[in-house]
Amino acid sequence: MQDSSHNIEMLDTQTLASFQDMIEQHKFFGNDRTYYDRCLERQDAHEMDIVVAVRNQKTIGYGLLNWQPKYAYFKKQALPEIQDLNVVTMHRRQGVGRALITFCEQVVLQKGGGEMGIGVGLDSSFGAAQRLYTKMGYIPDGQGISYDRKQVTVGEFRPIDDNLCLMMTKKLK
Repeated sequence: MQDSSHNIEMLDTQTLASFQDMIEQHKFFGNDRTYYDRCLERQDAHEMDIVVAVRNQKTIGYGLLNWQPKYAYFKKQALPEIQDLNVVTMHRRQGVGRALITFCEQVVLQKGGGEMGIGVGLDSSFGAAQRLYTKMGYIPDGQGISYDRKQVTVGEFRPIDDNLCLMMTKKLK
C-alpha cells in the first residue's frame, strides 16, 4: 500500500537494513536488538509479520501483525493482533500509523479473517493512538484492562507503564 509519500509493505531482505537502522536510532519503548531479533525469528516461523512504512528508502515506522498473540481473549477468539505500532516522531500525524493499521487489516481479510485486535497504553503518551484506534472503528473488547497481556482483576495493583493496556477489537469489512 502506498500514498504519495510512503509505502507500506512486509519487512523483507530489501527493507531489513533500513528497519534495523531505524530501531538502532529510535529505541522504541526501550526495546533492544534482542527483542527485534526475536521478532524476526517469529516472522521466519510465520507467527507474525513485521510491516514497515518506507519513505525515500528509509523505514519511518512499523507494526507487528501477531498471528499468535499471548492475550488470552484474542487467543481464544483466534484474533490476530497489531502490536508495537510505532512511527518515527518527525513522521507522525501524516497518516503513517493509519496506513500501517489499514495494511494489516487488509492482510487479515485476505487470509480469511473477519476481526482484528489491538492494545493501547493508558497514560497520556498514548493519547494520539487512543484517538486513532477509536476513529478507525476499534472498540474495547469488554474484558477490562490488561497488564503484560494478562487481565487485571479488581483490587490488583499494577504500575502505569507501557504494559498496562486497554485491549480493543474491530470487525473487518
